[in-house]
Amino acid sequence: MKNIMNKGLMALAVFAFAACTNDYLDINSNPYEPGNLSADDYALGSAMNNLAGCVISPDVNTTQFTECLQGGPFSGYFADSNDGFNDRALSRYIPRDDWARVLLKSDRIIPTLYSNLTMVKNAVQASGDETPLAVATLIKVAAMDRVTDAFGPIPYSQIGEDGKITIPYDSQEEVYNKFFEEIDGALEYLNAHPGAALTASADYIYSGDISKWIKFGNSLKLRLAMRISFVSPALAKEKAEEAVDPANGGVIEANADNAAWNYFGTTQNPLYVATRYNTADGCLTGGDTHAAADIIMYMNGYNDPRRAAYFIESEWTDASDNIIPYVGLRHGIVIPANAVTRKYSGVNVTPSDPLNWLCAAEVAFLRAEGAAVHGFNMGGSAQDFYEQGIRLSFEQYGVEGADAYIAQTGLPSSVTYVDPAGTNTFSGAINLAPLAWDDAASTEAKLEQIIVQKWIANWQNGMESWADIRRTGFPVLIPASDAGNASGGIVDNQLGCRRLPYPLDEYVSNATNVTYAVSNYLRGTDNMGTDVWWAGRRN
Repeated sequence: MKNIMNKGLMALAVFAFAACTNDYLDINSNPYEPGNLSADDYALGSAMNNLAGCVISPDVNTTQFTECLQGGPFSGYFADSNDGFNDRALSRYIPRDDWARVLLKSDRIIPTLYSNLTMVKNAVQASGDETPLAVATLIKVAAMDRVTDAFGPIPYSQIGEDGKITIPYDSQEEVYNKFFEEIDGALEYLNAHPGAALTASADYIYSGDISKWIKFGNSLKLRLAMRISFVSPALAKEKAEEAVDPANGGVIEANADNAAWNYFGTTQNPLYVATRYNTADGCLTGGDTHAAADIIMYMNGYNDPRRAAYFIESEWTDASDNIIPYVGLRHGIVIPANAVTRKYSGVNVTPSDPLNWLCAAEVAFLRAEGAAVHGFNMGGSAQDFYEQGIRLSFEQYGVEGADAYIAQTGLPSSVTYVDPAGTNTFSGAINLAPLAWDDAASTEAKLEQIIVQKWIANWQNGMESWADIRRTGFPVLIPASDAGNASGGIVDNQLGCRRLPYPLDEYVSNATNVTYAVSNYLRGTDNMGTDVWWAGRRN
């Protein structure tokens, strides 16, 4: 699997693309893919679990691309720490096709999603019990939301049962409208059948508990409603208020109801494996991926006690030879030599940790934003939800001191980043939003405060936090360096990557449709500097 990271530059020819794709897919057979199954129940269970593996993939290589090389750096969580990535790192805004295409073109995601969804539909048709299909629909939306949020317009409403995407694109607004339609249909069925259940072995997320799937569906609906809150406020209000209405089954409010893939017995958490690729002998901080300067800079500023749960202490020492415990590596730079990058703090993840999809802390912050920023009826006060989000995050990571954290005074008004290596220090300062809630603060100040704490709570869920950064402008991250930004002026140092470019194969196998989408939905530009539809505060 390490060899995938050292491929040469990919040629634009279709045959080269196909060969590279085959290389990628042949690296690691998917242990969750169903084979020729004769037992209907086993086939259904296998299909349901394969579906769940399409949200955040348990496949190490897929997750390395989507979480470590894309969402992690773009969100300020992770930094590339292998100097062999300098000619291809997406954190340097080099849109290398075989690294950027995975969410849309890998067989691990869309084809696996739709082929297994077809199996579920067939089983439902035979049994008459639509419960698995309703749950599968929620999983499909959760998986495809990550795809559209990365690229913008995507083929969606006309995708066939085999997952082929050589079809017309939908605008992102149309995709989101379809998401809400599908979520509402699934929730309507599940709420109408309160005694329904799934076999526990067919559900690595909730062990068959349909009441928890209802809470997940409403929480996902709330997340998507807030995503469009700046571009479609009326629809966002309608869907957000429906989501939190207790009559509709409720949202995730306790960590016991968190949605997370938690099936790492014979296999290991893919983030654990991927962050440790190419680890040097004796190094405890990781290999290809280390913790980013951004999140550690903020958490150092807040004196956040969750740091020990999030990060592995660095190898750097100060002038008195004392360990500097938490120091991250700046992303968007020319990656230093591996002998240097190994010294930065690592990502604290274990082989058995779950892959978190959507947690109670995030839901609380979504409700806080809805109440404080948009005036939605979220069923409580913004302050209560904001403080609840912090407490839930502390509880999730087994850390004490949430109340003392919230009540801190005398915090610095800004934070800076000093690189112990002396080469990538950020000369500016970034304002530190206050911790204590102030009802008299401006709406903008409240938005920043909520999103910064939500970002800290959503640690490792980089694709979600990257969306928040593009949607709200918060948190403000350390900009890319002039030398590190290899986009040739396409990507702004401060704004960072706004979306992923479409795979090269789309311009060959689906040329008419992708060209139409770029011209009509992306203002004519298919690059990393173009905003998606819901990034409305900049459009």
